[in-house]
Amino acid sequence: MKKDWTLTEDAFRQFLKWLDEGVESHGEKYLQMRRRLVLYFDRKNCLAPDELADETLGRVARKLEEQGAITDLSPAHYCYIVARFVFLEYLRRDEHGHSSVEELARSGDSPEGPALSGGDVVFEAKEKLLDILESCLDHLAPGERELILEYYRGEGRSRIESRRRLAERLGLSVNALSIRACRIRNRVEDCVRRGSSET
Repeated sequence: MKKDWTLTEDAFRQFLKWLDEGVESHGEKYLQMRRRLVLYFDRKNCLAPDELADETLGRVARKLEEQGAITDLSPAHYCYIVARFVFLEYLRRDEHGHSSVEELARSGDSPEGPALSGGDVVFEAKEKLLDILESCLDHLAPGERELILEYYRGEGRSRIESRRRLAERLGLSVNALSIRACRIRNRVEDCVRRGSSET
């Protein structure tokens, strides 16, 4: 698989079409699969089930683009197989350090290398990571920055309501908002990983 692969609009359309299995769902199958994967990772007590679901769907989209077709299994079955691999990687990562933006911010670990110890060192690592994140957010267009910050604001029910209001304000469906936020988040995470590896 290509290491520097990013989800293009064409690849995403191909992925949605594959998930729909010939019946146009206007993105509903994607949202349904994503919700199911979030629940799967949540039941396994993962720290960032949303992120792992997105990672799973991204990998499936990449595989689909590279192979041109996945016909030996149903989309749901194939997504769950990939999710199991993502979960196993998560378990290994959890033992040796975290690599997601959210987990890095919580843990203060660098994406490569051993866990840090000592309050000052952890604080400095978190500060450095937050500086990188802030710099990456600054590279977004103002509307994108506002969207992604508001999209991930809040918890639980309040977050769901906030996203619904944001979608209405932007004149988007909740589905379209989710897709737009996912693309922005992927770019921000790539930027943070690049910035973290350079320090």
